Amino acid sequence: MRYKLLGRSGLRVSEICLGAMTFGSDEGWCADKSESRAMFDAYVEAGGNFIDTADIYTQGESEKLVGEFVASDRERFVVATKYTNAFPGRNDANVAGNQRKNLRQSLDASLKRLDLDYIDVYWVHNWDFTTPVDEVMRALDDAVSAGKILYIGLSDAPAWVTSRANTLAELRGWTQFVGMQLEYSLVERSIEREHFPMCRDMDIAMTAWSPLASGMLSGKYTRGGSEAKRLDTLAFHDIDDRKLAIARVVDSVADDIGVSSAQVALAWVRQRGTIPIIGVRTLAQLHDNLGSLSVTLGIEHLAQLDAVSAIELGHPYDFFTKDLVKALGTGGMGDLIDNHRECR
Repeated sequence: MRYKLLGRSGLRVSEICLGAMTFGSDEGWCADKSESRAMFDAYVEAGGNFIDTADIYTQGESEKLVGEFVASDRERFVVATKYTNAFPGRNDANVAGNQRKNLRQSLDASLKRLDLDYIDVYWVHNWDFTTPVDEVMRALDDAVSAGKILYIGLSDAPAWVTSRANTLAELRGWTQFVGMQLEYSLVERSIEREHFPMCRDMDIAMTAWSPLASGMLSGKYTRGGSEAKRLDTLAFHDIDDRKLAIARVVDSVADDIGVSSAQVALAWVRQRGTIPIIGVRTLAQLHDNLGSLSVTLGIEHLAQLDAVSAIELGHPYDFFTKDLVKALGTGGMGDLIDNHRECR
């Protein structure tokens, strides 16, 4: 396991993050305490130190288990959790959202469940489009000043919100977001339009949830079994021909180099400069996912994967690639200007 600096901070996190959304439930898509502990131990043994959970995961049990698992060596771990959303069934307008009130009550509740004095990375779980940016950033900064949080991040928010928030925080001397958490995989590349260039320019770390597209890229829906059964099983993930085509190229590359499909999909995400968050249900799945650390995709295989999963960047980015536009903007000297700020 290697480590990366989390954005513009000096915090060192492992190149794969362990997602704890599956920790602590008897439901079919989750793992019980014993299996969760085994997965945690295996991840730590591999060198992992970055654990991601949220206050609503498995009705708060995930936070309790994460806190219990890190307790014996707390300072070794980078514990990340989130606020914004409410437990299902709560009918209270202020029990959810990004406002100061919910931030305070959610943060205190998470610290209690985790049984920790502070949280390393506190994520805004998603942008609520009701709370002013300055209220969110000042409330988070107050929590940092109080010693309850070390760093802050933003999940599932537009790029313009993130850039406005960090610019405002920079001007006012408040704590800035050091990371973003967004869906990213070979079947979901839309964040390459705005989020990638913004994060690169502002030195914000990119972490990817669902890097296997809810198992679509693991091979379990494209290898064996009847086509109808596979499609019915994953119908709520909006399967289409394009996504299946991508999954089959992943399978082909995996067969070519002798690794699993999941390892190819995770290696691709890592080679794009992002930190994949692996959300596994069994110890076997964890070991397989960690095996992606030894996979480096070559130029030919990267080209195959990029081609089948390519998206249109749209306006204005496609407009910028036109020869006439480049010539007009550079006085006809574009080929002689070395531009390290080029949008790519």
